Amino acid sequence: MLADVTAPGTRHSVAALRRLLDLLARGAPTEEFARPAADAREAGVRGGELAAITDATDVALRIRRTLSQHRRREAQLTALFDTASDLAALRDLDAVLRAIVHRAKLLLGTDVTYLSLNDELAGDTYMRVTDGSVAAAFQQVRLGMGEGLGGLVAQTARPYATGDYQRDTRFHHTATIDSAVLDEGLRAILGVPLRVGARIIGVLYAADRAPRDFAAEEVALLSSLADHAAIAIDGARLLEETRAALVDLNSASETIRTHSREIRRAEEAHDQLTDLVLRGGGADDVAAAIAAILGGGILIHDAEGAELARARAESVTPPGAVPDVPGPRRSAGPDLAPAVAASRASGRAVPLNGTWVCAVLAGPELLGSIALTGHTDLADVDRFLFERAGVVTALLLLLRRSVAEAEDRVRGELLGDLLIGSGAPGALAARARRLGVDLARRHCVFVADSETADRHRLLAVAARYAQAGKGLAGLHEGHVVLVAPTDTPGPTARKLATELGQAVGSPVTVGAAGPAEGPAELPTVHGEAGRCLSALRVLGHTGHGGATDELGFVGVLLGDRADLGGYVRATLGPALDYDAERGTDLVGTLDAYFAEGASLTRTKTALHVHVNTVVQRLERVGRLLGPDWNSPARTLEIQLALRLHGLTSAGRAGIRPSGD
Repeated sequence: MLADVTAPGTRHSVAALRRLLDLLARGAPTEEFARPAADAREAGVRGGELAAITDATDVALRIRRTLSQHRRREAQLTALFDTASDLAALRDLDAVLRAIVHRAKLLLGTDVTYLSLNDELAGDTYMRVTDGSVAAAFQQVRLGMGEGLGGLVAQTARPYATGDYQRDTRFHHTATIDSAVLDEGLRAILGVPLRVGARIIGVLYAADRAPRDFAAEEVALLSSLADHAAIAIDGARLLEETRAALVDLNSASETIRTHSREIRRAEEAHDQLTDLVLRGGGADDVAAAIAAILGGGILIHDAEGAELARARAESVTPPGAVPDVPGPRRSAGPDLAPAVAASRASGRAVPLNGTWVCAVLAGPELLGSIALTGHTDLADVDRFLFERAGVVTALLLLLRRSVAEAEDRVRGELLGDLLIGSGAPGALAARARRLGVDLARRHCVFVADSETADRHRLLAVAARYAQAGKGLAGLHEGHVVLVAPTDTPGPTARKLATELGQAVGSPVTVGAAGPAEGPAELPTVHGEAGRCLSALRVLGHTGHGGATDELGFVGVLLGDRADLGGYVRATLGPALDYDAERGTDLVGTLDAYFAEGASLTRTKTALHVHVNTVVQRLERVGRLLGPDWNSPARTLEIQLALRLHGLTSAGRAGIRPSGD
């Protein structure tokens, strides 16, 4: 062997082998491996030794290719490991997608890489991220399942590659896809599926603008990257969903906490208001408490629109009629009527021109309403509080009604006993004092009636007025009767007729009589007031009020305590005074005029004066008694007054005429 090694031919073989080993060690280019065999041929090496060098060269090239493959595989594995590490560190989905396409471009060395995601709702796949793309149309393209290379990959879940897409007939070409690919200038395209388990979520692509055949190793490399990418995408999606779920959970928790606080606030407010009512608080107390809780103005009305209480609020309606007789405050309720009706129908508070209105209900029955001012908008919790305040107000009004009904029964029983004269005066006075009524004062009796209004509603309104004026009201003999402490039956009757009519929305006629000096006179005065009511109707004064002493001779006929002198003074007073001051006899002239059938000629004969004197005296009478003194209605009253005047001692004495 030593001899062989030292032989000239052998030395060439050994040198060639050492050079080949050096080339392998240096990772020299492929073309340098042919140099040892060429040098041996130039040195004259022939035959078996040259063949051995040639064989050694082939083996060295195979070793080089194997080493290159191992190094490339190692680099790819390192790149995949680095990619997996990078993707694992990313938490934002957009960042993950950009990192995937950028790493694919680096690993495969292509001009363009891009990624599409499947749209399950639309049933297609759409371009999501690109790297190296320059055409806007390409970056926005959508592919139906099975369309183009990417649609086919998304549909079949298999990788596809083409060296020249425009010429490849394996794919379903569409004008949209082909135009986008042409705008981008792509020729060679490789697409692999993004797979999560059995589900395909998209496609990862690598493409060149020149024809190119993708090797199996490149397909495997892009597929491996796609597998890592799919896991990273799914992880990023899950992370985003988790974050969104946490945000929703935090929002829900805050909503629950807020709702719990609102519920506690509502419960505390409801307990506060309920306790206030049960401790005997009135409408003013409840209104003030609601206003403090909601920070606005509160008005409480009953079912008829009468204002019961207000706190921090101005009137929510235009100025309306305000009763002159004692009674509850009122506002012009009709303005709130539409809102009250809407709230009653819906069971919720409703807005009306910057005011919130809530119907106060007991089941289907309307008890009244509450109005909140100062809140154009009302948060849900405040609206709920306001509606709960309506429930408490219903409790208050029901309690008020129960108390009022009980008190009305007691007042009605006392009124009935007074009007029929039942019971000892001392006992009646004691019962009245317990109700705040002083029978030691002079009282007038008012009998009210309406042909169209509900009698019980009329009684309810009359009872409020009577109670406010320290009087009594009730039903007696089919009519609403009021007994009130006053010395002016006529004016009070007119006011009552006006205000009661406005309250019930129908004409109300009120007959009055009195005043009575004590309880014993009330039955008589009541009878006179009832006859006055009948007279008002007969005389056509329905819807008005008056007393018997205002009805002229009718009042004289109806009155049990007729004031004859008062009637004469009311009818002939100005003429009587004129005669007394001037010594004339206008009253005597009037008497003669009517006695002679209103004939001037017979009158002048009866009086023994000139006819002009009669005319002058009658003209004077007209100026004193009014221009209608000679009308049929007035002449009847004047003649009756003349007859009554003649029955008095002054009339019998007479005053002789002394001229005009």
